[in-house]
Amino acid sequence: MSLKLFDTTLRDGAQTEGISFSVEDKIKIVKLLDDFGIHYIEGGWPGSNPKDVEFFNRMRSVQLKNAKLVAFSSTRRPGIAVSEDKNILTLLAAGTPVVSIFGKSWDFHVTDALKISLDENLAMIRETIAYAKQHGKEVVFDAEHFFDGYRANPAYALRCLQVAEEAGADVLCLCDTNGGSLAFQVQDVLKDIAGKFKPPLGIHAHNDSECAVSVSGMAVKCGCTHVQGTINGYGERCGNANLCSIIPIIQLKLKIDCVTQDKLRELTELSRHVAEIANLPQSAHQPFVGRSAFAHKGGIHVSAIMKHPGTYEHVDPVMVGNVRRVTVSELSGISNLVYKAKDYGVDLEKSSPETKALIGQLKRLELEGYQFEEGEASFELLLKRTMGLYKPFFELDKYSIEIIQKTAENFVVKAKMKIKVGQKKYESKAVGDGPINALDAALRKVLEKQYPQIKAVKLTDYKVRVLDSKAGTAARVRVIIESCDDDTCWGTVGVSTNVVEASYLALVDSLEYKLLKGKK
Repeated sequence: MSLKLFDTTLRDGAQTEGISFSVEDKIKIVKLLDDFGIHYIEGGWPGSNPKDVEFFNRMRSVQLKNAKLVAFSSTRRPGIAVSEDKNILTLLAAGTPVVSIFGKSWDFHVTDALKISLDENLAMIRETIAYAKQHGKEVVFDAEHFFDGYRANPAYALRCLQVAEEAGADVLCLCDTNGGSLAFQVQDVLKDIAGKFKPPLGIHAHNDSECAVSVSGMAVKCGCTHVQGTINGYGERCGNANLCSIIPIIQLKLKIDCVTQDKLRELTELSRHVAEIANLPQSAHQPFVGRSAFAHKGGIHVSAIMKHPGTYEHVDPVMVGNVRRVTVSELSGISNLVYKAKDYGVDLEKSSPETKALIGQLKRLELEGYQFEEGEASFELLLKRTMGLYKPFFELDKYSIEIIQKTAENFVVKAKMKIKVGQKKYESKAVGDGPINALDAALRKVLEKQYPQIKAVKLTDYKVRVLDSKAGTAARVRVIIESCDDDTCWGTVGVSTNVVEASYLALVDSLEYKLLKGKK
């Protein structure tokens, strides 16, 4: 079976609430998708906005290695000759080798949304596809609302496909536009229409019932050889079928090649890179590519995967470019600790007093409010401190914070501290936008002179969680800080009834971790 992947991140995915791709963003994503091995990349609807017109103009000078660029449009408008419809003229002017044209296949939409006759809708499909073919285009016909239409009026839904085929469509893509179909319903429809059409059948599923991936997989199993979706499942409402799940399912579960094995190992990086361009956090719990997709927390699970990863993993994370992670928490057993210690270059014996003491200390700290799943750097420091394998690079003697109100809306925060580095003591003062910023500045005044590599550390995220809201202002708070340098990122954690103290503990761990790793 020759299966083709059709990405619509830049068109359907761009309709995600919170996403606004610039032209530069779209070009970057095209290059990523092309390099990955996607066969068709739908760039946008040139008839809908000037940005997409500019994008297609810019893409004329971009040479693609693997993919065909696609421009999207509706069929011609009712009552207008196709040769005079601005949408269609703009579509052809985009200069892409492939066009994707959607038309109604649900009689309810024809009569109630478009307010036209069923015959006029068929004419719109026929004339638009034929006109595009006359201009040398490869045509993908998206039969909008096909599965709803087939359930309501199967004869008319099939007639829409027949007209598209007669007009020369190269692919007939069946759309679950409202995202309400279940996999077995799609299977039933595909069994009904099997063998009725010569062009390849495709699937375009939305995720409103959390079934877009299963619907797409079932469609492929039933013979569809053209699969549409978006990276990370971006799309309007609940999103589109997620190619980051569909691709490994097709490749690893259905045993149908759609990308090379080498490129499949770049899937996690592709997901994260597109999320970065979209300026959205990648879901940690996204299957296959999420940070938690192969994370193990329960002690029984970890004990089993140490014997054989297949006990709790359905695929090898390396195959999709992800990594196995073991987290430590109040649910951890000794197996978790031994596994993590090995990651950090520390050999622990399950039955040793040190291991049992560490488990006890970990559980006491979590009872106080520490959480190491997002603060793994703090856990590594804790482990090595406890085992006597780590000597602090600096020690804090004391610090103070002074907040001076200049006007009703203007505050100045001053931090003072005494720090010991080696045998020398230093005093430092700094002004900041807030207490944590001031403390960070005061620390860096001393440490960056002693350890220049500290300059590369940037605080990229800061989270505060109140642990017991019933305690009011006396409640403990947990602060998690994410820090990055030019190469990697790490998380640290601090807990206290004083938010400044909790922040300072996490901040110090962040800088200590940088120095521990000897990062330049």
